[in-house]
Amino acid sequence: MRQSVIVVSDKTDPEFEKIIGQGLDEFNELKAGLNDRRSLSVIVRDPDSSEVLGGAVGRTSLGLAFLDLFYLPDSLRGSGLGTKILQAFEDEARERGCGSAVLYTINFQAPGFYEKNGWVRFGEVSSDREGISRIFMSKKL
Repeated sequence: MRQSVIVVSDKTDPEFEKIIGQGLDEFNELKAGLNDRRSLSVIVRDPDSSEVLGGAVGRTSLGLAFLDLFYLPDSLRGSGLGTKILQAFEDEARERGCGSAVLYTINFQAPGFYEKNGWVRFGEVSSDREGISRIFMSKKL
């Protein structure tokens, strides 16, 4: 039997992601009886140019929402827009039948913002870099 080849890359490959996603969807369907994995994006655009300024990216699957990326430029922070984006993400997740959501943030990013919006820490993992850790959070929706 020939041995499989393992390739490590720092490039995204849409075909690879499609194959992995389809395999995972089929496995979930077999084991859980459903396959409801979907992307979830909340996009903030400039009102004049329609340029993307920031927003949130994640997904929903099997009753759980995953908030993967959230960004706003400094000029839009502190205006309440971040809370509106987070609320829109949570509302859509609820609409899709999710009862909980999870995310991780870095200790110097926004743990206080998420806590202010009802998220709860459930774990922290330090990196090898002095003073940097990932904070894992969840919220009942």
